[in-house]
Amino acid sequence: MATSDTEALLIRQVRDGDAGAWRQLIERYEGRLIAFVDSRLRDRAASEDVVQETFVGFLTSLPHYDEKRDMEAYLFSIAAHKLTDHLRKQGRRPIDQFGSDDHGRPLEEVPGGGRPASSIARSGERREAEERLLTDAMGQLVREWLGKSDFDRLKCLELLIVKGWANKDVAKYLDLTEQAVASYKFQTIGRLKEMARRSGLSLEHLGEG
Repeated sequence: MATSDTEALLIRQVRDGDAGAWRQLIERYEGRLIAFVDSRLRDRAASEDVVQETFVGFLTSLPHYDEKRDMEAYLFSIAAHKLTDHLRKQGRRPIDQFGSDDHGRPLEEVPGGGRPASSIARSGERREAEERLLTDAMGQLVREWLGKSDFDRLKCLELLIVKGWANKDVAKYLDLTEQAVASYKFQTIGRLKEMARRSGLSLEHLGEG
């Protein structure tokens, strides 16, 4: 089913930076997306984070969105990908559309390798803490920028930090100047590092390479 005329208008308004249209789009789909994700995760906070990532992913792909595609199906396909990524990071089985693994078994934790806790290096524990902090801090920034309808910054975050694109590629894809992209990157990494310092951790390696 193609996107309706109403949805097509809404998408064009979001593309034009209309904050009201963006809020309307979120209000229209957020509840259904959270229900879909939470039926798999059974964790409301984590489900809300996945849905926020879904909307960021939608914004990033918006320049190339084909209005012939069904809007709701498109958003749910992005949510499914974000959900799969979340499960893999947790070491859990990716799911199919029915909430089962590829053998038809209910979603469950993948058995661990049996490594004793004493074998986990302290540096490894600190690295895991830093990774958790980075995820939480990025989630906080995403919520802040979603609230401000700061679309360009959201798209840059997704492409630069999550996908690891080069500044020049992001600038070309989003039709921004490389200077603007570099500025967004510098400010974002600075915010993340400051959040880490306040938590007694370090993300000083972030942005290197």
